[in-house]
Amino acid sequence: MNGQIRLLMLAVVQEQDREEAARALEKLKMPVVYLFSAGGFLGRRNATLLIGLRKGMEDEAIKILQETCKQHIEYLTLPLEGSPLPMPTPVPVTVGGATIFALPVEHFEEL
Repeated sequence: MNGQIRLLMLAVVQEQDREEAARALEKLKMPVVYLFSAGGFLGRRNATLLIGLRKGMEDEAIKILQETCKQHIEYLTLPLEGSPLPMPTPVPVTVGGATIFALPVEHFEEL
């Protein structure tokens, strides 16, 4: 595989989706390293996948991430503004999926 990596894809996914996504990518011989992270609107735990891709593999990697990192709706309870009583109101929030970045690789070497 030395020298074949042409693109580094970074995918921020929910921690619960990390293992399934990494396994599916590795089955197609896409090297994956992950880093745990946190943040975003809900402050949830995430994982950032670093995926090495050969030329022409971007669409296949994105398809795998779409299949393994599904979006879903969760409800947050927020206090009503201007209300004399602190009555929390459930607000739907879309979570999950993947945020993907792709960076060209000028040099790749395994030592």
